[in-house]
Formats: sequence, structure tokens, C-alpha cells
Amino acid sequence: MREQSPKERIKNFNEVPYGYSEEEAVQEASRCLQCKTRPCVKGCPADIKIPEFILAIKENRFKDAIGLIKETNSLPAVCGRVCPQEDQCEKVCVLVKTGKPINIGSLERFAADWEIENDKKNPNKDKAIEKSSNDGKQKVAVIGAGPAGLTAAADLVKKGYAVTLFEALHKPGGVLTYGIPEFRLPKDIVQKEVRSIQEMGVDLKINYIIGRIKKIEDLRKDGYKAFFIATGAGLPYFMGIEGENLNGVYSANEFLTRVNLMKAYKFPEYDTPINVGENVAVIGAGNVAMDAARCALRLGSKKVYIVYRRSKAEMPARIDEIHHAEEEGIIFHLLTTPTKITGDEAGRVRKMVCLQNKLGEPDDSGRRRPVPIEGSDFEIDIDTVIVAIGNGPNPLLLNTIEELDLTKWGNIKADDSGKTNVPDIFAGGDIVTGAATVIAAMGAGKGAANTIDDYIKSLK
Repeated sequence: MREQSPKERIKNFNEVPYGYSEEEAVQEASRCLQCKTRPCVKGCPADIKIPEFILAIKENRFKDAIGLIKETNSLPAVCGRVCPQEDQCEKVCVLVKTGKPINIGSLERFAADWEIENDKKNPNKDKAIEKSSNDGKQKVAVIGAGPAGLTAAADLVKKGYAVTLFEALHKPGGVLTYGIPEFRLPKDIVQKEVRSIQEMGVDLKINYIIGRIKKIEDLRKDGYKAFFIATGAGLPYFMGIEGENLNGVYSANEFLTRVNLMKAYKFPEYDTPINVGENVAVIGAGNVAMDAARCALRLGSKKVYIVYRRSKAEMPARIDEIHHAEEEGIIFHLLTTPTKITGDEAGRVRKMVCLQNKLGEPDDSGRRRPVPIEGSDFEIDIDTVIVAIGNGPNPLLLNTIEELDLTKWGNIKADDSGKTNVPDIFAGGDIVTGAATVIAAMGAGKGAANTIDDYIKSLK
């Protein structure tokens, strides 16, 4: 896919890939073999009818293509951009044997973008969303408007339930809105996807903190028959090393929330200042770390380092994200563990002390364990540190549900269908699994919607 050149894109927050033209999409779709065994569908957590929508694109039936996708996926423009297709549907494409599987994600993005562009021609596109009649419908509460919650809400409305979606922040979308940068996922795309779900009949309540404004027991009294908790993993982890309390140390959550949700990259047009130095170290090597590093570069940093304790082969980030970071000039300090952050007399970050590693045997994650090399200490001159080593569940809501079983890490214990130990409470996404992918959260939302449907029917 055509995209902005690295030299140009590091100066802006515009989306990096341009997307397919109609001609390019038809050409790519024409490569599909329309396999009878449909391995790509088996590799898709959202059960999208992949061969059918690709055939529709091949035949210039773009409206049919997006209709087929939306039968099972309520966030196609999002998935087409951030879903790790290379590890799922595209990985099992028959054409992988030739080294060039069908670019399924880009075709999904094309179909979704085609619909958005054509909606712009609709004079009624911005009219107020009419509340659908919920008389006589069973009420379900979905807590958290991230990918899992949005998916569950949409699927439950399709099944005939009156769904209220509660979101603590002032904008819905969860990690899609506060975490993933504009150059990977434009926020107007996210809000259009959310609006389409509202148009289906989902009642969205923002700035509404369940656990504070109302508790689960209050919602039960209001007539809600089931609850899907999809509050994600928004509590940042730190390394616990000396110097993490110095000025200039951010969690990736704070840094990306300031940049994305609060538009710090448009300061002073938006009243959200952010202080990013000339030399930035990002600790971690997942997608969040790549996002933070690439944002820092666009905010004017001269040198941005990824500091990771394992090798490139063990990096959890998507291949595309690593590739884009390398193209943009991010410097990788691999097999490196930070041990201390030092500052100046004013308490600002100035250096980071690191230790070099070698790789040992695989650990519980299946990746080779980093083993420190004695006497290999060295320093990096920096003035900003962004810690991106993972997140845990925010206990704000969970502390108000004493009967709910949690794991030792504070996540909700739920089975693959979303059931918890409390009969009317279901859960899915990062609040159950810990930080994972958008599509995994969406898959959990779909599964939980089916389970909730079965549960409520069993009450009759």
C-alpha cells in the first residue's frame, strides 16, 4: 500500500498508509483464489466472511462488501487498520506459500473507508441519533466503551436487547481513542464507527463511572438483567527502579492519553501541554512502546530510543510497527535492561543506567529469558523516559463487587465464554486477559454477547 515517506511523516500526525484506490482494491481482490476450505475465515476472531467480501470488491460491489463485513464485525475501519492480520487470517491464506498472501486487512479498510466516503454525500449524516424504542426489551449494561464493549453492545442490540453502554471518559473508544496515535488510527474514524453503533440503538452514556456514580447493585435495581465488564487494562506498570519518580518520567498511558485523547500534539490549539525532551528513551517493545516512540519523534525529539531487554526476534510489536519505527529513525537498544534513572539538582531526568543481556532458556512466555552480563553497565544521556512495559486492571469498579473472583494480578476470572462466578456478570477483553490486541478484545465481546443472550433466555 502506498504511504507517506518517512522524512515527511515524522513531521506530522497524518495517517501513514494512504489506503487503496478502487482500482488497487479490485486488483488485490482479484488475486483471491476463493478457496473452498476458507482457511482465512478460521483464522479470523470476528468470523468475517472473508472470501465473500473480497469477491464483492473484485466485482465492484463495494456496498455489498461492507455489508458482508458488518454482519459480524461492527468496527471494520478500525480492524482494517490495527488488527494483526499477519498473525491471523493472512497467516493461513493459501497464497502464503508464494510469499504474498492476500492483503485482507487493507481490503477490509478499503470497504469501510468507501462506506464512510459515501456517507459524506448523505445530507442527513449528522442528524441527531434517534432513541429506539426499548419498550418490553430486556436491559443489559455494558461497562467500558473500548473494542470489547462496543462489539458486545452492537451484537446485543442486534439480538433485541436494550443496551446501555457506560463510558468513564468524555469520549468513547477506549484504547482506540486514548492509546493508538492518529497516524495509525485517525480519531474521526473511531467516532464514526461508534456513531454507527449508536445508530443501531445502543444508548451511550459518557463521563459515567460505574463504581462511583452507580454500582452494579444499583443497576440491578434499575432493571438490568446482565452486565458485561470491559473496562480494559488502564493501570500502568513501572519497573520499580531508582529514579522513576523524577520529572520527565511518564507512563505510556499518560503520555499517549495526553497526545491522543487530549490532543497535546496540537498545543496550544488544544490546552494540553506536554514536555518532551530532545533525547527520549521508551522502555518496552510492544505496540504501545512503538506508538510512544513514534509520537515523541513527531513532537520534536531529536533522538528516540527503544530500550528492550530481549532481541528483535522476541519483540511483541507488530512487524509493520517495528518496520515503520526503523524507517523513521528510532534507535533500538536491544538486549538492554534499565537499572537506574539519574537526574539533576532540579529533579529532572538526565541519564539512564543500563545493563546488557544475553539470551538464556525460554521462560513462561515462551520467549528466551534475558540474562544480565556482569560488568556490562553503560549510560544513555536522556531527558525523558516513557515506561511501556504493560498495564493492569484499574480496581475502581472491581473493588465495589466483593463477590467477584479475581486473579492474583487483579484481573477478573472469566472463562472463554465470558462467564464469571457471579451469574449475571460477564467480562472480556484486557480486564480478563491483561493487555492484548484489539481484535482479541472484539472476539471476547462477540463471545460474551452470545453467552449473555443464552443466560437471559434461561431466566424466562
